[in-house]
Amino acid sequence: MVLDPDSSASPRAASSRVDDSAVAQANNVDIELRLLVEAIYLKYNHDFRDYSVASLRRRVLHAMSQFDCATVSALQEKVLYDPHAFHQLLQYLTVPVSEMFRDPSYFLALRQQVIPVLRTYPSIKVWIAGCSTGEEVYSMAILLREEGLLERTILYATDINPHSLDSARQGIFPIQRIKAYTANYHQAGGLRGLSDYYTAAYDGALFDRSLREHITFADHSLATDSVFSETHLISCRNVLIYFNKRLQDRAFGLFAESLCRRGFLGLGSKETLDFSLHAPAFEPLVKAERIYRKR
Repeated sequence: MVLDPDSSASPRAASSRVDDSAVAQANNVDIELRLLVEAIYLKYNHDFRDYSVASLRRRVLHAMSQFDCATVSALQEKVLYDPHAFHQLLQYLTVPVSEMFRDPSYFLALRQQVIPVLRTYPSIKVWIAGCSTGEEVYSMAILLREEGLLERTILYATDINPHSLDSARQGIFPIQRIKAYTANYHQAGGLRGLSDYYTAAYDGALFDRSLREHITFADHSLATDSVFSETHLISCRNVLIYFNKRLQDRAFGLFAESLCRRGFLGLGSKETLDFSLHAPAFEPLVKAERIYRKR
């Protein structure tokens, strides 16, 4: 029997053509991504060039569907000529997702291992880097108040997303999240009731204005900006996972420069200093909770 070359090769050849097409499309997307982040940097001075490619690709592809753009290039054209569209895109690129007392064991470790040392300082400076919409900075303010330290503390809460900073300044969180936040608070060693710190109205929980009096909100980029103050504790959680190694090293360098001698650094549960150029500058304090201390 003689097989027809076309009929026997067609399924495999067709599959190969599909694979080749998918690879070519993925390559085109990655090229367009590089052009997009370069354009954003040149136009708006927001630097995403050293963000993790996989994470950036996922978020940009999601944004394309929301902007009704067929290609990344079409999205680039839109944001280049429409600053409002860029600020909308920023919401997708910066992942403003957080919660109060997220990873309660982290805050419990701060209360038990870090607070006793901070208590020895006459004044305290804490930096929440990448504060998003403010859940973590209000959590920290509550913890410090319960430990009697808030009145002599300055909390710096920084982010690159102006919309997130505006939300953080307001200190209003959706009421439907409060039940989960309350559970986190108690697991984190909370000494009172979380309801002592907010007023519920309609669908929101407005947190105590006296907490905000000790918080300075500011635009700051870990990718482009410098250290702005000496600090005793830096908490930067679930931010570095979106950076590539070069940008992570830059951020760790800023933290090492900002922290005072024997200052503390807290990271997210999936983040580590272990492979950083700046790892020798720190030692683990509570390794399971990613809390380090400057040597």
